[in-house]
Amino acid sequence: MNMNILIADDHANVRRGLREILADAFSGAHFSEASNGDEVLTQLLGSQHDILLLDINMPGRSGLEVLKDVSHIYPQLPVIMVSVQPESQYASRCLRAGATAYINKNSASDELAPAIAKILISGARSVQNPSGSLPKN
Repeated sequence: MNMNILIADDHANVRRGLREILADAFSGAHFSEASNGDEVLTQLLGSQHDILLLDINMPGRSGLEVLKDVSHIYPQLPVIMVSVQPESQYASRCLRAGATAYINKNSASDELAPAIAKILISGARSVQNPSGSLPKN
C-alpha cells in the first residue's frame, strides 16, 4: 500500500520500532520522522502525509499541544497518539483534542497496523479506540 506516514517520537529506537512494525504490515509505505513538535510541523509543511503517529511526551511542546495545531491546520489528517501512559489517563483527552485514535506503545505491535488499516479503509477521522471499546473518562 502506497502511503506516507510521519512518526513523531523523541526516542530514535521507538521511531525505528514503529517503522518496522508498519513496514511489515504495509509494503510500499514511505516514512518520515520527527523528534519534536517543531519538526512535526516542518515535516507536514514540506510534504503530504496520510497518517501521523504522535507521541504525547516530547521535548519542548507536548504531543497534545502539537495535536491541537495539527488538528487546526490539517483537519483531515488522521493522528494516532502513542504513549506508554495507560488509556485511562490520556485517551479521552487526546480524542477530545482531535486525535483519531490512541494506542499504548506496549500494545503497538498488535494494534497499530489494524488501526491504520481501519482508518484508511473507512476514511474515518475518528476511530475512538482501535480495539472497538470506548476509552474510559
